[in-house]
Amino acid sequence: MSTALTLAEQGSSVVVLEAGEIGDAASGRNGGQVIAGLRHFPEELVETYGRDRGRRLYEFGARTADDAFALIARHRLDCEAAQEGWINVTDAPSGLDMVRRRVAAWRAHGAPARELSRAELRELIGTDAYLGGWIDPRGGTVQPLSLVRELARAARGAGAEVFVHSRVVDIARAGRDWRVSTGAGSIVARRVLLATNALTGPLNPPLARSFLPVWSYQIATGPLPDAITPIRTGAAISDSRRVLRYFRRDRQGRVIVGGKGTSGGPKGPGSFNLQRLTLARLYPALASIEPTYYWGGQVSVTIDRLPRFFVLDDGLFATLACNGKGVAWNLALGPVLAAALSGVDPDSLPLPPARPPAPIPFHRLKRVYAAAGSTWLRLRDMIERQTPVRT
Repeated sequence: MSTALTLAEQGSSVVVLEAGEIGDAASGRNGGQVIAGLRHFPEELVETYGRDRGRRLYEFGARTADDAFALIARHRLDCEAAQEGWINVTDAPSGLDMVRRRVAAWRAHGAPARELSRAELRELIGTDAYLGGWIDPRGGTVQPLSLVRELARAARGAGAEVFVHSRVVDIARAGRDWRVSTGAGSIVARRVLLATNALTGPLNPPLARSFLPVWSYQIATGPLPDAITPIRTGAAISDSRRVLRYFRRDRQGRVIVGGKGTSGGPKGPGSFNLQRLTLARLYPALASIEPTYYWGGQVSVTIDRLPRFFVLDDGLFATLACNGKGVAWNLALGPVLAAALSGVDPDSLPLPPARPPAPIPFHRLKRVYAAAGSTWLRLRDMIERQTPVRT
């Protein structure tokens, strides 16, 4: 939607084909956290992409949250946007060193990041579960379903055509162009962007085999009075675990908790026991409160936890693998992808194009991968929380 909005504003003829309703899947079912940057340090990106490209990618990531909130403000998107920061916390002694490294890396690039003591965290987030953390004031939160619906409204207002219940079943050459077919008809376009992320499926099997689809679940209480709402900040909050937990308070006073879901998708409230347990552990006073809302969506995760932009063929592009940072990343990436679809050399963009998708070995065992990987990462998290730091 961000790409379609940018292209429509530039005068291009744009059509968006949505398989279901606007906001289906993780676009409308995520945790609403707006987080700047990638999880990688600058030197790691330089090692992967080279000095020039690596630094450009890091600098682009650094401004994604600011760009996202600027887009929301410019188009007056009604989505409960609050740029009150992102707080990253740790409950492992070894995580305190990572906190210092993260803060130093961001501050070296001009970001106003700072460490938070345990006492400061207790005051802000209302729990003693964490040893320390840091805050990036550029981050924040949105109501994700409202955001994507408002983006669709803005794109339509700029001249884009948006069709729902129009699942694409085939993309094939039509001379120099591409014919994009649905069950109800087809469209011929010079350039096509696949933005199917974790739900790529049979539309492009090589693309679908290049990532792992992982379920992320959320629960929310009903609105709580200020007297019993433990979280005193509107910031997004997530921990440093490999199998992370994230939580926040929304504008109505609901407490929202998210984290890993089951490999096969939710089958009812019982599938959300991990999130309910997390709520009870963080806030024992809320343990008896029954969640009012349960929801989940699939996230596309790559082995190296880096996003992907593919040039699949002349005029055929794809983007996926936000690795859990899709709100800020995708809003900021819209103008970049619009440039690629407008004919700008993809190699000049901050996100380097990949050609072709590299499959994950034995991808058909993706559920086994996800389950085994989660167990291993949770074990490592447990060991680190019990390992003291040498001084």
